[in-house]
Amino acid sequence: MNIAALAARMLNIFRKELLIILKDPANRALLLVPVIVESLIFGYAATYDLKHASYALLDQSHSAASTELVARLDASGVFERRATLRNEADIADVIDTQKALAVIHIGRRFEQLLHAGQPAPVQVIIDARNSTTANSARAYLAGIIDQFNTQWRRMHEAHGPALAIETRAWYNPNLDTRWFMLPALIAALSMIQTLMLSALSVAREREQGTFDQLLVAPYTPTQIMVGKAVPPILVGLIQSTFILLISMFWFRIPMAGSLLSLYAGLLLFTIAVVGIGLSISALSSTMQQAMLYTFVLIMPLMLLSGLATPVQNMPRAMQWLTSINPLRYGIDLVHRIYLEGAGLGSLAGDILPLIAIAAVTLPLAAWLFRHRL
Repeated sequence: MNIAALAARMLNIFRKELLIILKDPANRALLLVPVIVESLIFGYAATYDLKHASYALLDQSHSAASTELVARLDASGVFERRATLRNEADIADVIDTQKALAVIHIGRRFEQLLHAGQPAPVQVIIDARNSTTANSARAYLAGIIDQFNTQWRRMHEAHGPALAIETRAWYNPNLDTRWFMLPALIAALSMIQTLMLSALSVAREREQGTFDQLLVAPYTPTQIMVGKAVPPILVGLIQSTFILLISMFWFRIPMAGSLLSLYAGLLLFTIAVVGIGLSISALSSTMQQAMLYTFVLIMPLMLLSGLATPVQNMPRAMQWLTSINPLRYGIDLVHRIYLEGAGLGSLAGDILPLIAIAAVTLPLAAWLFRHRL
């Protein structure tokens, strides 16, 4: 079969699936209105807490006072040291690669300034792509600094604060929660209906009695699955576009990265989600089963994505489970492109798992389709 004939066949299936999705005005409204409303609700209402924060230390003082301050951080139960840096040039890499939520920089004259009765600055550089955890980390640090100041004044009969915190929030200077939430919704909200549409595609054929007609059509199972995958992918990208426009023009969240990189990442994420949906659809005998399986799956995907709570705060077993969740990588990918301005070349940690998920779920869907005829 030549390429033109194959493309014509795929286009026929694509048109059929798209007509099924869009022929009802109510369906068209459901594809767009909930996404817009949920974006606005999350943008105004969502909040978070912090129970665990990783940090990197750059101690250029190496004094008894700096050691005491660091000991307070390590004993707090909230902060966990992930790295000890040697110079200021190492700071950017730690934040960019998300090895640590914060970098604490203690200068060379730290102890001398304390003994001279002058405020000794401690620089705290925070990864503010997740604004809520960044804000919480800053608040915890402020509490530890207050305790240190109180003890230092009592021991040295000094007046005024001993330490002064200088905070810099990277990628979200005002620590606005919306800067974390709305870019995450570009992936999260579109996933819900994309998963639902793809999960219903084959099950609908079985329930409406058109499955046998599909089998006698001159298409291979792989061609049928590809044709059914394209409309949900298109719908998912359109929904992501609406959320992106709301984020940029309604809530005025500036985008630092490239639209081309963003849509390339979203396309890969949506393909992985559609692979899961088609596997559910091929496994289901009725639309009711497909909807039930989808609703059961959506909640764990959302909870294990890092949207509700940071992944590093979860139990170790749950963190391992998130490694097969495409939404975890989709949210991280969007955050890094949207807020950090990262390119696809630096996102291998998100792109490769999404490719792996798609490479497993799409062939699985085709196999289930062939073996459940």
